[in-house]
This record gives sequence, structure tokens and C-alpha cells, in this order.
Amino acid sequence: MPRTPSRSPKVPAPAAKRPGQEMPLADKAYRAILQGLFDRTIPAGAELSQSELAAKLNLTAQPLRDALLKLETEGLVTIHARSCIRFVKADLELSRATYQFRSLIERAGARTFAETGDAQIIEALIDDHRRLMSEIEAEGLGIRQSETLGALEDRFHGALLGALRNPLIETTARRLKNYVTLVRLDWLVTAPLALRTLREHLDVLNACARRDADTAEAALTAHFQQALQRLLGMA
Repeated sequence: MPRTPSRSPKVPAPAAKRPGQEMPLADKAYRAILQGLFDRTIPAGAELSQSELAAKLNLTAQPLRDALLKLETEGLVTIHARSCIRFVKADLELSRATYQFRSLIERAGARTFAETGDAQIIEALIDDHRRLMSEIEAEGLGIRQSETLGALEDRFHGALLGALRNPLIETTARRLKNYVTLVRLDWLVTAPLALRTLREHLDVLNACARRDADTAEAALTAHFQQALQRLLGMA
């Protein structure tokens, strides 16, 4: 059965800065640690001293400490003074909690997107989903199709969250995406699984196009339930 080649997720690029403006060292350290988790330079659940982590990622002490404090507030690490840094373990409990939280936030987004979402954006998402489905059915799931799938997932879920027009939710969702990436590191996406995901997205989008908020919310809830089952190897 064809499946997407294994590629390490990348930390999303930061917002554009003014010309000549350098990214703060703490932000660079934060991104380096996240990328270390995503490419398994830092194994999930690892326990490392600050000096071991600094050497592994070639980071200096103060930016590393600042980055770790930020990661601790996001729940990705636990800092044990004079002992070690413990990284979150991507286990069953974390997977369930992550998808439960996503569902709680995005159900409201699905309703709002159905009620007030831009019709052109909805139709564009529907067209792009159908186009990718046709391509996967004809050619299989290669690197290009996998990258398009990832971009479509970001657009789909981003549209639901954006419909809420709530900066606090958007900030939480950006942090939550790190958890999603971690729990999906070992998830091998096959062509049939990609097609199922796209069909589930279309169920939500078609309901939005009809301005049917109840069906959109129900379809979004079902999508997350199915996604969690796929993640856990149950579907």
C-alpha cells in the first residue's frame, strides 16, 4: 500500500520582521528545541540536563533558559531545578487530550464558518480538496501530494479558527499545533487514509456551503473522532 515518505516536520516560519531586524536569541533557541523534538534529535519523554541540551543543539545558556521557560508554560517540558529537563511524552493520554481540546475549539469554529464564512473561501477549499483527491486517486500519495495535503489541512483548520476572530484562541491553537505534530510523528499516512481525511473535510465544507451550522459542527466532531482512531490504529 503506498504511503507518504517519512519526512521530519518543520517548525513554521516566524512572522515577517522588518528588514535588518534579527530574531531574538531566545526565539531561535525555542525554535531549535521544537525542531529537535520534531526530528527526534530530542526523543519524546527524554530527560536531559541543561548542559546536555545546550551541547546537543549548540545553544548558549541564557537563550536556552529563556526558551525552556516558554516551553514549560506551554506544557512541552518540565524543569526540575538542579536535576533535569523532562520533555513531554507523546503517549495515548496526550493524543486523546490534544484531539479533545482541538474538537472543543474547532466545533465553534465550524458553526461560525458555516454561518458567516466567506462563500468564495469555502468554494475554493472545496475545489482544492476535490482536485487533490482526484490527483491522489490517479497518481497515489507522493511527496508533492503529501505537501499539498499538509497545506490544505492548515488552510481548512485555519479557516475554522479564523472565523471565530478571537486572538486568544488563535494563540492557543498555534501552541496546540506543536502537540499535534508530536503525537503524529509516527503516523504513516497512506493514500486511502489521506482520501478519508479529505472526504471528512469536504463533509464539513459542503455543510458550510449550505449554511448548515448543525451539520458542519457534527461533521467536524466526527472528523476528529475518526482522526483520533486512525492515530491510535483503531480505524
